[in-house]
Amino acid sequence: MFSLKLSLLQVFFLMVPERVLSQPSPSPSRAMPTHSELGPRTQGGTLQSSEVPGISTAGPTVVTSSTPGNKTVDLFPVLPICVCDLTPGACDINCCCDSDCYLLHPRTVFSFCLPGSVRSASWVCVDNSLIFRSNSPFPSRVFIDSNGIKQFCVHVNNSRLNYLQKLQKVNATNFQALATEFGGESFTSTSQTQSPPSFYRAGDPILTYFPKWSVISLLRQPAGVGAGGLCAKSNPAGFLESKSTTCARFFKNLADSCTSDPALNAASYYNFTVLKVPRGMSDLQNMELQVPVTPVSQAGSPVLAGNTCQNVVAQVIYEIETNGTFGIQKVSVSFGQTNLTVEPRTSLQQDFIIHFRAFQQSTAASLTGSRSGNPGYIVGKPLLVLTGDMRHSMTLLQSQGDGTCSIKRHEVQFGVNAISGCKLRLKRVDCSHLQQELYQALHGSPRPEHIAIFGNADPAQKGEWTRILSRNYSVSDSQPKTEVPLKTVVTFVDITQKPEPPRGQPRMDWKYPFDFFFPFKMAFSRGEGSQKGSIFPIIILCLLLLGVLNHRD
Repeated sequence: MFSLKLSLLQVFFLMVPERVLSQPSPSPSRAMPTHSELGPRTQGGTLQSSEVPGISTAGPTVVTSSTPGNKTVDLFPVLPICVCDLTPGACDINCCCDSDCYLLHPRTVFSFCLPGSVRSASWVCVDNSLIFRSNSPFPSRVFIDSNGIKQFCVHVNNSRLNYLQKLQKVNATNFQALATEFGGESFTSTSQTQSPPSFYRAGDPILTYFPKWSVISLLRQPAGVGAGGLCAKSNPAGFLESKSTTCARFFKNLADSCTSDPALNAASYYNFTVLKVPRGMSDLQNMELQVPVTPVSQAGSPVLAGNTCQNVVAQVIYEIETNGTFGIQKVSVSFGQTNLTVEPRTSLQQDFIIHFRAFQQSTAASLTGSRSGNPGYIVGKPLLVLTGDMRHSMTLLQSQGDGTCSIKRHEVQFGVNAISGCKLRLKRVDCSHLQQELYQALHGSPRPEHIAIFGNADPAQKGEWTRILSRNYSVSDSQPKTEVPLKTVVTFVDITQKPEPPRGQPRMDWKYPFDFFFPFKMAFSRGEGSQKGSIFPIIILCLLLLGVLNHRD
């Protein structure tokens, strides 16, 4: 008889259409999980029996989340914010609640979910009439929904392991009790806090100060993260760590971001001061402990002109001079800018370079850098030029994949002839700015003024440099154009003076010994009176020489 009832139950279930009841979350008395708290489900709301270990059912099980009443109450509430979302605008790995990841099912991508990034309560429910016996090791309860149907639910995850299951509220009433329970060394007074160190150590983050907002921050060097190399702007620059980073930025609406995104504006990279030493934090009014960031060349602000975003920052180069434990003494910045066409999903690649070098008291002191020869040039080494007191390499035009002029440039190598060209996209088409823009693209930034005669030329020795001669041509008539083709040619001419041909073996030049005419020289070098007294020895010496020669004949 018992087996007959089981058979009838199975037949009845297979004939009844599957039903999924989805209603609000349970109240504390008759708790039920919300629909988002349910475990894995198959299409149509059914759950295979193998997905609920330890439960014996008489057929396919059904996942439901229905309870009586209309109130929505969470049995195991979690924090209202995503506590593992630590990087704004970027996806944090294994943070399943990070909205920047844009993942509908994070568990299919991440190897695990960080604590607090998933709902703490996870229930699997089926119709109670389908359960004959439960041997599940997990907690289980029977709930009654609003229709009076009993639901058998199993709590498949232990929510007590999740420390974010309860949101602790602190007020004046329970503060003393909580301080007694959790208090300790972390509750320190301001007088016990340590003062900032007196100087930077290698690798320490560099402190910056924004006087306009009275905010202390860090000098950032954005770096690429992830497979796409997205810019992570929170990456700090390390003291005495010269390095270069490259990252990419993507824009959903470049027309709006052109003038509002600070990452595209050159002014955002020098509208602050740098603290010479960390102890400058305690005395922000002392300007002697702050170093302004000085732009090497003028950089315009982004401007939206038609369908083009002009003066976009594509390269940032910081030059930082340090003086041991005295900290940072001088900071300069230079930019490379480009134009972007406003179109869907526009991207921009940015380069960030930071150079550290020893501070020199003399403005004309030699800058640290590799030589191109000592003393003469070596073929293939960079050709050294001088702009003001700054020594750098001469460069020439470099084109991108579409033929337009790139921010990056080729180095001119000694003794190597070269030719390059590209198409320059003009920022303005009026004649007053056309010539200046063309010469800036041809010469590069900064524009070289002198060229080194030797491969180890010292900027402090002006005799080791020769002035670069240039001629500026006036523009009388310019036709409106958006692109201008440019070309640079580098030619080395050998003007070494060589001996006339034939250039055989060197010939020997016969010379008398140094003291061959010694007696005659001494005699004629005396005075007039002494010459009369010494003429007889000279005559005698001549006769002796004649006698010797006759004797040989």
